[in-house]
Amino acid sequence: MPDASLPSKARLVAIPRLAAGGRWRVEAMRSISEPMLLWFTKGQGRITIAGVTRGYTAHNAIFIPAGVMHGFEVGAQVFGTAVFFGRDSGLVLPSAPQHLRIRETSVQQELNVTLDMIGREMESTSPGHDRAAYHHLGLLGVWLERQVARVAADAPAPDATRRLVARYAALLEQEFRSGMGVGDFAGALGVTPTHLTRCCKQTCGRPASALLHDRVLFEARKLLTETDMPVGRIASSLGFTSPAYFTRSFQHMTGTSPSAFRRAP
Repeated sequence: MPDASLPSKARLVAIPRLAAGGRWRVEAMRSISEPMLLWFTKGQGRITIAGVTRGYTAHNAIFIPAGVMHGFEVGAQVFGTAVFFGRDSGLVLPSAPQHLRIRETSVQQELNVTLDMIGREMESTSPGHDRAAYHHLGLLGVWLERQVARVAADAPAPDATRRLVARYAALLEQEFRSGMGVGDFAGALGVTPTHLTRCCKQTCGRPASALLHDRVLFEARKLLTETDMPVGRIASSLGFTSPAYFTRSFQHMTGTSPSAFRRAP
């Protein structure tokens, strides 16, 4: 597996390609170790960020900081570009998730031109192309900053329910490997499991347990497909009390055993 402590290079990826190898790679709750911008140019679906679900459609720009738990639908008619800014890039980017609905044609075109220039420089072999790509990424950061400022005055402050679910999502991302259950998370947040589940259902239509199971399941699938770590070690690393319990849980959620999932093409 790549070392998440090392810097990574920025890159552009077509959004449909993110689901290569299975739609679970984008739809399950997970986080990545670098900031990401999703620019949807066609199609629609739902996206969940920090436990809050919203609909997205064409001309939506969604920024997700590193380490923020998220997952989104990618249907057959969804197109667009994902910008991965790289780890430790030094770029000035928003510190919180942003969901921007870009209605002005000129602003849409400005973003499209910037992405095109980034892509050209990344593919170029001309002298200084790396620096040029970096500076265009900096301009993308400025574009984001300006769009966030435009909508900030009209954006409602998150209510108590959303604040609680955001705290749960952040804590879950930190501790999903620990074997903690929803009751443990609720206790750490100072609420009852019933209240936490009620709030999660209000913000994303799913109980707190579903977010937890989804996050653990994503990590299990990733480890099974991207490493040769034994199933027993995977179970232990994800907080399961035994490999047998992990196997039963995985099979219940996916319909196949961990070993069969690993062998599948």
